[in-house]
Amino acid sequence: MQTEKQQQKEAMKMLKDTSRTFYIPITLLNPELKKTVASAYLCMRAIDEIEDSEILASDIKARLLRETSSMLEGTFDQSAYEALTAPYASMLPEVALRLGDWLDTCPDSYVPKVKEFTSEMAQGMAFWAEKDWDIQTEADLDSYTYYVAGLVGVMLSDIWEWHDGTKTDRDLAIGYGRGLQTVNILRNVEEDRERGVSFIPEGWTLEDTFAYAEKNLALGDAYMKDLNTKTIILFCQVPLSLAKKTLKALRSGREKMSRAEVEETVEQIKKEV
Repeated sequence: MQTEKQQQKEAMKMLKDTSRTFYIPITLLNPELKKTVASAYLCMRAIDEIEDSEILASDIKARLLRETSSMLEGTFDQSAYEALTAPYASMLPEVALRLGDWLDTCPDSYVPKVKEFTSEMAQGMAFWAEKDWDIQTEADLDSYTYYVAGLVGVMLSDIWEWHDGTKTDRDLAIGYGRGLQTVNILRNVEEDRERGVSFIPEGWTLEDTFAYAEKNLALGDAYMKDLNTKTIILFCQVPLSLAKKTLKALRSGREKMSRAEVEETVEQIKKEV
């Protein structure tokens, strides 16, 4: 049986291995928030890895996601989840197979909410898997980006309020998440095209997609104005600033920022906040 400290250490290692972008700001949070946000992020990442798999067929993804969503609505049973994912275990990364472990690292009082948000995400992802991510309109893009990223913003807003009473606008939180996700879409346009997927609405140009990203990142700027807790401001400002700089790099023909640029940006934000 692992101690709480060992569980937390493993969660942070998994976080570092799966997302450099979020690992850095999570380490800037105070201990309770770090524990809660790391757990919530890893739960959603587990779901995301199923949806994102380049090996699994869409119908299998949809079934796995729907059944996982149902499991999260009750008392989550890791052994039942392992039985569900067992036939595909060799095709999924470790983070996706250990959903129960990530729930175990969350403070008990917030576990029900992490399960609720992750369940909603899984349902939404199942819907889009069944549609083969056929995004025709801006409303489709709004729906897709809500489930994969806007919902993360809503959950984070809920965590801030649970932690210290910070109240934020949930619509702005959704826009913030959408903006980050659209930057990812723009980064992966070629890669997605090669595997026969496009998250850009029918008839849209890249410029239309840049404008959609910029509109939503501006909502992220407005979201920041509701925040007063220093560590939460740091946490939210880092991904927002990195997304804006990545967008700038993409506009100039570069695929992403360099590691040095990322570190420099983080240090600059720390000084400003």
